[in-house]
Amino acid sequence: MQIVLNILQWYQKNKRDLPWRATNNPYYIWLSEIILQQTQVIQGLNYYHKFIEFFPTINHLASAKEEDVLKLWQGLGYYSRARNLYKAAQTVVNDYNGIFPSTYNEVLKLSGVGPYTASAITSMAYELPYPVLDGNVYRFIARLYNIDLPINQPKTYSAFQQILSEMMVNQKPSTFNNAMMEMGAIVCKPVQPLCHNCPVLSFCEAYKKGSINQLPVKLNKVKVKTRVFNYIYFNVDGTFYMEKRTQKDIWENMYQLPLIETNTLVDESEMVLMMNEKQWGDALNIKFEMDLSHQLTHQKILVKVWSCFIDNKSFRTEKEWIKVDEDSYKKYPIPKLIEKIVLHLHG
Repeated sequence: MQIVLNILQWYQKNKRDLPWRATNNPYYIWLSEIILQQTQVIQGLNYYHKFIEFFPTINHLASAKEEDVLKLWQGLGYYSRARNLYKAAQTVVNDYNGIFPSTYNEVLKLSGVGPYTASAITSMAYELPYPVLDGNVYRFIARLYNIDLPINQPKTYSAFQQILSEMMVNQKPSTFNNAMMEMGAIVCKPVQPLCHNCPVLSFCEAYKKGSINQLPVKLNKVKVKTRVFNYIYFNVDGTFYMEKRTQKDIWENMYQLPLIETNTLVDESEMVLMMNEKQWGDALNIKFEMDLSHQLTHQKILVKVWSCFIDNKSFRTEKEWIKVDEDSYKKYPIPKLIEKIVLHLHG
């Protein structure tokens, strides 16, 4: 197929020098794929090297503390990826004697691994003929063949997979998949694609029909939920308190300032009442410090930060709180939002 030949020739001349492309070690490839979910390559590179340094083998990762894994992941966001990474590493060590599984179905069963990731790992580590289908490839194929099926609709997956499987015939799976992803990342970009640098421009149906900017098609996004977080900075003799988020929610098992979540934004008098209900101590001297917002994929967090200087004698902490100072808090995994707040308060 001339289309595939052109793409592969282009890839050999233009591919980026990325460390996970120079290995067939399934642990390294898996690690890179999990890091690069929802993360740009330029940012993911640093985290990839850090994880390899701290956890050179899957056994090292599995034997670590989850808290240490979350701390190393700090700043990447989507922390469920780190928790799943840790859980999957333990599965490989416990169920496969530390040897990464080598079949698609076995890899697919690992925590945090979906069809795309399983295809990427098995094709790049074991040269199994499973085409990858990420956002870059969806976009490239949708434009190349002028396909207007919504790419975030389950039935569309099979249609695109069929096209890619036919294109992959008689090709080396790892090279083919990397080339397809590279086309979407470098040439067929979401905005202002570099069509005149495209090795298959003469075959591109969307370019011929003038529909490049209308593809790929996506259904309406999920409605974003708004939440209100009131964080309290208890200043006690130069120290402050943090708590661990243990509920099944965003930032699970990470640390934050003590939190009161409300349905709406509240003022100082309302905060005093709520804090007195908690019986943490005299909250009459509460002070508003800052407000900000934090955008997640499906949630918007409206944040108000309050400080409260209290008398040690009247202060009652929750049993799960830990006392830290401006240096010791750094050893705990915290969301970027909390880091920003603490830096502001100690700035």
